[in-house]
Amino acid sequence: EVMLNGFLKVFTNIKTFRNEGSFEGWVRRIMVREAISFLRGKKVMEFSEEDMQQFQESANNVDSCFEVEHIQNHIDSLPEGYKAIFVMHAVEGYKHAEIAELLSIAEGTSKSQFFKARKLLQEKLEFNKKAHYGTPKI
Repeated sequence: EVMLNGFLKVFTNIKTFRNEGSFEGWVRRIMVREAISFLRGKKVMEFSEEDMQQFQESANNVDSCFEVEHIQNHIDSLPEGYKAIFVMHAVEGYKHAEIAELLSIAEGTSKSQFFKARKLLQEKLEFNKKAHYGTPKI
């Protein structure tokens, strides 16, 4: 659905392309904005098992006891801006410079929102871990 709507926008707006940058970049920007628009309307995001495994492997603080669905619920609960940037960087593999260009924001804003999203996720996961397993007694 997102791809179809994105390509529809590309073809209907092809006359507005001004050859100031690459055509590929212009199309990518339209597609990313269409995907973000779709995700904002959807409110709940779905990730494949493979995407979530990659996230789990890269997140040092996430214990393997958390199920994919549990982590996905926490990602869904992030503020919209954090969620979009987190997904684009951690799941889709975009670099912060690419995210900044696609979303028309500063690269520093992309980095800042990503790190805030990651910290918020870590806090939520740690809180749930303590609630589930209790705090260790020293």
